[in-house]
Amino acid sequence: MGFFDWNERPAQALEKGGVIGPDERLPWGQTGLMGVQHVIAMFGSTVLAPILMGFDPNLAVFMSGIGTLIFFLITGGKVPSYLGSSFAFIGVVIAATAYAGKGPNANIGLALGGIIACGAVYAAVGVVVHAIGTGWIERFMPPVVTGAVVAVIGLNLAAIPIKNMAANNFESWMQALTFVCVALVAVFTRGMVQRLLILVGLILASIAYAVFTNGLGLGKPVDLSGVLGAAWFGVPQFHAPVFSGPAMLLIVPVVIILVAENLGHIKAVTAMTGKNLDQYMGRAFIGDGIATMVSGAAGGTGVTTYAENIGVMAATRIYSTAVFLLAACIAVLLGFSPKFGALIQAIPLPVMGGVSIVVFGLIAIAGAKIWVDNRVDFSQNKNLIVAAITLILGTGEFTLKFGDFALGGIGTATFGAIVLYALLNRGE
Repeated sequence: MGFFDWNERPAQALEKGGVIGPDERLPWGQTGLMGVQHVIAMFGSTVLAPILMGFDPNLAVFMSGIGTLIFFLITGGKVPSYLGSSFAFIGVVIAATAYAGKGPNANIGLALGGIIACGAVYAAVGVVVHAIGTGWIERFMPPVVTGAVVAVIGLNLAAIPIKNMAANNFESWMQALTFVCVALVAVFTRGMVQRLLILVGLILASIAYAVFTNGLGLGKPVDLSGVLGAAWFGVPQFHAPVFSGPAMLLIVPVVIILVAENLGHIKAVTAMTGKNLDQYMGRAFIGDGIATMVSGAAGGTGVTTYAENIGVMAATRIYSTAVFLLAACIAVLLGFSPKFGALIQAIPLPVMGGVSIVVFGLIAIAGAKIWVDNRVDFSQNKNLIVAAITLILGTGEFTLKFGDFALGGIGTATFGAIVLYALLNRGE
């Protein structure tokens, strides 16, 4: 049997509700359809994250496909996962590049250098994990720390859509309409539509925006001339990294969130499939780290395992890694369509602002969910103090200067949480 061979399961297995394991697959036609579904599931977030950082969404989708292929190769096709744009990078990239929230990021090179450095550290962590296991990570970054750091990333971003993505009262109302659309989709729909709440909510709000502006003349109209003029096929625009010490030191701590995300992903898939994938943990970290480095080197965002795709697997009970191989190939093809990229750029800024409010809030709540899922005991003063201080450091942009270098916001919150927990835990 070859390195990537799968045991083929008949189509009836799906109809009878049978589980398709990571080392199995349906016939290639159905496998391809499942791959399309995973591309759709990851699409909303993978496109949104680069827009919020001033990156090229077309290139981000392309590199998500490349990254998933790298991950697939390094894990030997054993771990079902799609790598999409990581939201953990948004806050630190905006801080490192002073991005204003609109149009291309003029200092994208600084972000790319930091993303590559983060990927390198991530891969190094993977090498260590492959050699000695994950116990040291779980001691170094307990749930109270990882939950606080994840929550801070969302809270630190809160002012961006509210202050920078609505120029007047009409646009503020459009932001409100957008997050209401997303909320309605999240609560009152079911199945795949519900899983695509961000994308569907964005489409509904964009249509409403066009009616109010192009139809009723209430604001800046939607301009689709760029979409009409764009070519169907073309090579993505790549960017070169710039390696800056301050930017790298600000962005590298994101590795903590990436490790926590990937660790949780593999634990979740293990629980769903009943097959222990812990032996592939180190290789999964290495694959994600190298994929992040390659993406950053080309001008793309850092990448991570996607919760959206876990949701699709849970709903379909299909965990075949062959599905992700085809999903990655589909994403690479989409990356070669400038028309697709132009369509993304035509989304009205207030609509993106409304979506951002939802997404940033969900990031913050994801941190709280880590506390709940792991039953963090806040009756213990060490947990209470670590979480309390971390949240305020990150939200309030607490800054410490070391000569010409300033560590602020997410950076001080991340390092502060780790050091403070280690200090307080020693006292017990």
